[in-house]
Order: sequence, then structure tokens, then C-alpha cells
Amino acid sequence: MVENVIFDVDGTLVDSVDEHAEAWRRAFLHFGRDIPFAHVRSQIGKGADQLIPIFFNDEELERFGKELEEYRATLFLREFLPKVRPFPRVKELFQRLRQMGRRVVLASSAKDEELKHYVRLCNIEGLFEARTSKEDVAASKPQPDIFEAALARLGKPETTVTVVVGDSPHDALAASKLGLSTVGVLSGGFSAEDLRAAGCRALVKDAAELLRLDEESSADWPWNGPGAVSVSKDEESR
Repeated sequence: MVENVIFDVDGTLVDSVDEHAEAWRRAFLHFGRDIPFAHVRSQIGKGADQLIPIFFNDEELERFGKELEEYRATLFLREFLPKVRPFPRVKELFQRLRQMGRRVVLASSAKDEELKHYVRLCNIEGLFEARTSKEDVAASKPQPDIFEAALARLGKPETTVTVVVGDSPHDALAASKLGLSTVGVLSGGFSAEDLRAAGCRALVKDAAELLRLDEESSADWPWNGPGAVSVSKDEESR
């Protein structure tokens, strides 16, 4: 039986992937690199340490990498963070998890300031055990550091009783390095095919569907069941 649930935040609990992608695209443009939005978006879920080197070489990173990261962070906080909205029924999902005796940790590559904003936005303060942010790790997803930190917050439980919920292939890849199973949510806009290929053992539409399935199931599905929830053709092609 699953006892612990580790949640990614961006794209999983809050609808922010497009905002992050556009903030990065504009930051790259400011530093002379015109990258198509779709290309940038495919990398969202990684932190700056993993994302920027995809588009800039070592010499460029040495010259202005830190300045680029700071420019993007300021731009996101000023113009994009106010546009972020929570996905439906996140609070009810967390209340259900607490009711069922499961412990929850938030594991995000966001800065602590952003993460606190998301907690207020979702109205989930007091409904989780702990949270981890960019400040707690040396490397972001798809490296496993953020989930290692989350496990430490939980007292290092067995991975067999712990599951990750995330929206990106980077979540699943990071979790798999620690032997953690991942339930993938389609709310971040990554395709079902890519999430399965990265190792998600189950797929759901969003937090609201995860809540519904947990309420309807008499077993430990969807947290620890084999296979995947059926998804529509439209969702498959997202």
C-alpha cells in the first residue's frame, strides 16, 4: 500500500508550463538566441542548471549564464507568475490523501518564493508534510536530487510505499533513478506517449481525475496499480 505521495508542482498542481516556456523564450531572445516556443516548452520541468545548457554552449554560460538565469527569474515573477492558476480540485485531493493517512511532500525545482505562492494559490497550506525547492538541491530534474530531498523529509521511507506524481518525462526519469514509481498527469501538456516512454506506470488527466479514481477505488489504485488509465485520442496527441 502506498503511504507517501511526492508531488511535482508546475504543470501538476498549477497551470504554469506555458508561462515558464514563454519566460524562458523571451529571456533567450534577450540574450540573442531565438528559440521556437515548442522547443523551449519541451524542456520545461528541468531547472535552469539543466535547461540553459541545452541552448547555450559552455563559453556562453561562462560569460552570461548567471545573468540570463536572473533575467528570466525576474521576468517570470513580474509578468508571468500573476497569470498562473491552480488546477481544479487540488485542495480536495490533498484533503483526501490526509484523510486516507498518506503523507505528502511537494518536490519542485521552483524558487522558494514561487513555491510559497503556489501553495497559497492552491490553498493547501497545512495539508502536506514538507516541501523542497531549488534551494535544497545541487541539480534539478531529470537528476534525482529533488526527490532524494523529498524522501529525506519523509524520513527515508521504502520506495515501494512511495509514489511520485508529475506532468513531465523529466519527473519520471528522475524518480526512476531512485526506484520510485510515477503517476503521470496530462495536465502539463506532455504527450501520453512521452510520459509512458519515460517510465510513468499510470496516466491520469489531472489532479481532479486522480481524486475521483482514489475515491472510487477500493484497492490502492491508481497509486500502486499496474498499467495505465485510458486516455482519449485528443489527450494522446497533446
